[in-house]
Amino acid sequence: MPTKIFLSEDEIPRQWYNLAADLPGTINPPLGQDGNPISPDMLGAVFPMNLIEQEMSQERWIDIPEGILDLLYRWRPSPLHRAIYLEKALDTPAKIFYKNESVSPAGSHKPNTAVAQAWYNKEFGIKRLTTETGAGQWGSALSHACALLGMECKVFMVRVSFEQKPFRKSLMQTWGGKCIASPSNETQVGRDILAEMPDTPGSLGIAISEAIEAAVGDKTGKTRYSLGSVLNHVMLHQTIIGLEAKKQLDKFGIKKVDTVIGCAGGGSNFAGLAFPFVQDKINGADIEIIPVEPASCPTLTATPFSYDFGDVAQMTPMLPMHSLGHKFIPAPIHAGGLRYHGMAPLVSHAVEAGLMRPMAIKQLECYEAGLMFARTEGLVVAPETCHAVACAIRSAKEAKEEGKEKTIIFNLSGHGLMDLAGYEKFMAGELQNIAMSAQDVEESIGISIAGHPVPKI
Repeated sequence: MPTKIFLSEDEIPRQWYNLAADLPGTINPPLGQDGNPISPDMLGAVFPMNLIEQEMSQERWIDIPEGILDLLYRWRPSPLHRAIYLEKALDTPAKIFYKNESVSPAGSHKPNTAVAQAWYNKEFGIKRLTTETGAGQWGSALSHACALLGMECKVFMVRVSFEQKPFRKSLMQTWGGKCIASPSNETQVGRDILAEMPDTPGSLGIAISEAIEAAVGDKTGKTRYSLGSVLNHVMLHQTIIGLEAKKQLDKFGIKKVDTVIGCAGGGSNFAGLAFPFVQDKINGADIEIIPVEPASCPTLTATPFSYDFGDVAQMTPMLPMHSLGHKFIPAPIHAGGLRYHGMAPLVSHAVEAGLMRPMAIKQLECYEAGLMFARTEGLVVAPETCHAVACAIRSAKEAKEEGKEKTIIFNLSGHGLMDLAGYEKFMAGELQNIAMSAQDVEESIGISIAGHPVPKI
C-alpha cells in the first residue's frame, strides 16, 4: 500500500480555478466608504493592475504564466500522503489523506501566492512590497519570493507573534526581508494605536493598516501592498493545491471524496484545497466541506455575513464577509495565522450558499490532535494546521461509530518546527482553552460593523 503519491513536474496544473465563476447567487462587489462599488482604478495605489484584473475576474480558468511555473517548480507538485499510521491508531474504517504543503521553502502553503504576487508586481515595474503577517508564515513566504525576484520586502508582524516566534523574524531576514513588530512607530496608524493602547498585542487588522500606509506613502510609486489571504486573487493562486490533490487521489484509486477539511483564518489554505471540490459539489457531488477555525476567533460560526473593512484604519474597501469587526483584537493564542477578524468573501459566500459547514474547535483539542499526529505520522504540524488535524480525527471517529467507510482529505498547511514553544507550553499544562462568548461576539460586532451594508446572495 503506497503512503504517498507524487506528480511529475509535467503534471503540474497549468491553470488556476476561479470559484467566482460558479458560485450561485450574486457576487457582491467591494464597496468604498460612500457605500458604492469601487472601480479597478481605485485600487491602483495599493495593487498592480494585473492582480486587480484577477481580483475582479469572473473567468473560470486563468492560465499560470511560465515565469510563475518556473518558480513553483522549486517545490511543486507537493506530495499527497495517506495517513495510514493515524488510521491504525484511531482504528477507523476511514481513509485519511493529507496534502503536504510543509515542503515549500517557507514551510507552508503561503509561497503559492507569494511567488505569483511578487512576479506580477515585478512585471508591472514594482520594486518593493509591504505586507502584514500573523504567525510569520506569510511574511516568510513573501520575503522568500522577493529574494527570488530581486525585490525589497517590508513585513509588519503582529506583536504577540513577533514575541512568541522570534525565528520567523530571522527567517525573513535570511531572505532579505525587514520585519517590524506591529503596531510600530514607523506609521501614523501605529503611533496612534500605541498612544491609545501601549500594551496591545496587535492584530492583523492593525498590521494591514500599517503595511498599506507604508505602500501608498511611497512617492516614487514603486511600492505596492501584498496580502496573504482573504482576497479573490489569493484564493485563486492557492487552488493549485486542490487541483494537484484531485490528480493524486485518482492515482491512489480514490473515486469519491466524502470530507474535505482545512483550517481557516482568512481562508487561503482552506480555499486552496477545497475550491476545486466545491466546484464538484456545485455540480452535484455529495461532499462535506469543512473550514475549521479557533473557538477564540469564531468568524464563520458566530458572526453575520456583512460588509466590513479589512483593516483597523479603514484604508481597505469594505468587503462582503463574515467578520468579528475590523477593530477586533484577538486573544493571544499560538495559532497566529487564524486570528484575522474576517473571512474571505468567496469562502463567506460559499458558506451562505450552504456549500460548506464551518466548525470551531478549542485550542487544547487542537494541540492534542497535533501530538497524536506527530506520534503516528511523524510530522510536527503548525498550530493552525492542528485545527484541521483535530477535525479529521473527529470525522474518522464518527466513521468508526457509524461503521462506515469514508474518504477524508485535509490540507497540511504548514510544519510546526518554529512553533515548538506552543507545544512545550501545552505539554507543560500551561495553555488553556479560550472561547468567545455570544456577548463577546455581539460587542465586537457592535463596535465595528453596526450600520454597514448587508450583502445579498
